[in-house]
Amino acid sequence: MSLKLYFAPGACSFVPHSMLELSGAAFEPVSVKLHKGEQRSADYLAMNPRGQVPVLVDGGEVITQIVAILLHLDAKLPQAGILPASGLARTRALSTLAWMNNTVHPTFTHVFMPQKFTDDEGTQKVIGAFAANSYRGLLGEIEVLAAQASPWLTGEKPGALDAYALTLLRWGGYAGIDPATFPATWALAQRFAALPAVARAVERERLQLNVYQPAAVA
Repeated sequence: MSLKLYFAPGACSFVPHSMLELSGAAFEPVSVKLHKGEQRSADYLAMNPRGQVPVLVDGGEVITQIVAILLHLDAKLPQAGILPASGLARTRALSTLAWMNNTVHPTFTHVFMPQKFTDDEGTQKVIGAFAANSYRGLLGEIEVLAAQASPWLTGEKPGALDAYALTLLRWGGYAGIDPATFPATWALAQRFAALPAVARAVERERLQLNVYQPAAVA
């Protein structure tokens, strides 16, 4: 098996990164330093012209986009339990995964990188503040799911939804959101990060789970 995962520490690529560790499959992790612009290098763009992470290379095949990567890994490594195997449980998990990827994730992009949507600095501040408030509401929806976890979001085995929930809650700290205000999700994230296999991905990415910093009192 020849698997290579290009990931950026702290990015959504943590989801397939942790899934590969949980699967026990042999793979080569390759760190892409976004702050150094490595995703815009000629070699990287030749592989993924969009200049994004994650990228999975399976033999000679290059796979991009997190949902596609997770589905590919789920088919290739069924023992990993990345998603439920079949039935309504799988349908519901895919529904939640798609929502995390196409709604919650892009909302955070508006918080973290409002310059992608306007070059006017004043408008950027408005976009960021509005998106941060929206993001808090979306984390509230994840909190409802986490409160119902038994013990994981898709049942008895930890999977992709748990990894994405951890990632999205962690990002909330950058939006000024204390993860402790979502106790069920915060407990889930800490429990997931403590799994020995996941801990290897956390250590490799040097992740600090709680990046929230209270606003300084004037």
